[in-house]
Amino acid sequence: MRLIAPSPATLDHEEVLVRRGTRSGLFTVVAVHSTVLGPALGGCRMWHYDDARAALRDALRLSRAMTFKSAVAGLPLGGGKGVIMLDGREPPPSREAVLLDFADTVEALGGHYITAEDVGTSAKDMQVIAQATGHVTGLSRRRGGSGDPSPFTALGVRAAIGACCERVFGTASLKGRTICVSGLGHVGMRLARDLMRAGARVLATDIDPAKRAGATAAGARWIATGKALGAAVDVFAPCALGGVIDQETVPLLQAPVVAGAANNQLADDAVAGLLRARGILWAPDFVANAGGIINIAVELEPAGYDPARARARVGELGDTLRGIFAAADTAGTSPLDAAMELARRRLAAAA
Repeated sequence: MRLIAPSPATLDHEEVLVRRGTRSGLFTVVAVHSTVLGPALGGCRMWHYDDARAALRDALRLSRAMTFKSAVAGLPLGGGKGVIMLDGREPPPSREAVLLDFADTVEALGGHYITAEDVGTSAKDMQVIAQATGHVTGLSRRRGGSGDPSPFTALGVRAAIGACCERVFGTASLKGRTICVSGLGHVGMRLARDLMRAGARVLATDIDPAKRAGATAAGARWIATGKALGAAVDVFAPCALGGVIDQETVPLLQAPVVAGAANNQLADDAVAGLLRARGILWAPDFVANAGGIINIAVELEPAGYDPARARARVGELGDTLRGIFAAADTAGTSPLDAAMELARRRLAAAA
C-alpha cells in the first residue's frame, strides 16, 4: 500500500511504500522523503522491531535524515530509507527470499529510491537485491560498484572528530586523546583502529561481548556498555543504533565532544539545545557519518568510480563541520540548527 502524507505537520515525505513479500511473508518499507536534489538514496536496514509502528517510524526518521545528509554534503541525491521487518519466526524465511522481496519494493518505486547496505545488510546482500532491481549501489568492486562503504564512513567520522577536537582543544591532532567508541560494527571497529593509529587511546564497548577479543587485540581498553556514556573521556563516539542521547542521558556525559557514526543519535531535536547548554560540542550525525553516501555518490558519477576521488571528498567533511560550527556561533544556535539551515537553503535553491 502507498501512504500519502496526511498533513505536513505529521509527515513530510513524498512517498512511503509498505509491501508484504510474496516469498517470505515479511513486511518491507521504503520511505522516500525527498527527491528535490535527485533520486532518494538510503540503506536497507534489516532488523527485529517490537511492532510495525516502530519499523515505520525508523524508516521515516532515517529517510528524513538522509535528505539533510545529502544536502549538507552537496550531493545530487535525495533522502530515502528501506526497512525489512524481521518477525522472529522459527525457522526464519530464507535470506534470499527476504532480500528479493525487498528488491520488489525498490523496483516498484521506479527509480525514485536507490538502496544500499545498512544495519543488518551487506555488500553481498546488495548483489542478491540486484538480481531483481537495478536501483542498488554498494556492489562489490568486481561487480562494478564501490564495495563496502564502511571504511569511508569511518574516514568521515575520523575527520569530524578531528574538526571537533580542533575547536574544543585547539588542535585537530588526536595524539593522546581518550575516545570512547560505543558500538563495534563495521564502522565502529574501523573507526577505533583508525583512532588508535592516529595516537588516541580508545575505550571500546558493544552489546555483543564477542566483540571484546577483537577490540582488545587491536589495542583498545574494553569497558561495560553501561559505563560508556558517563566515561571521563575527551570524545564520546556513538556508533551503534540511534536515540542514545536524550534528556536523561545528557547529564551523564562527561566528554566535551560527541561525534560518532550512529544515525539519529539524539532522541529528538531539542536535545541539541541541552548539549549546547552544557557546553558539549556535538557533531550533527548526518554530517559526521556522510562518508559512506559521499563514496556512493562518486560511484554514481558518469566518470565512474575512483576511490581516490571518494577519499578526497570524504576528507572535506571536516571543513564542512568547521563552517557549521562557525555559522552556529554567528547565529547563537546549536550545530544542529546551523546544519539544518544549510540543508534547507540548498533544498530551497534546488526546488
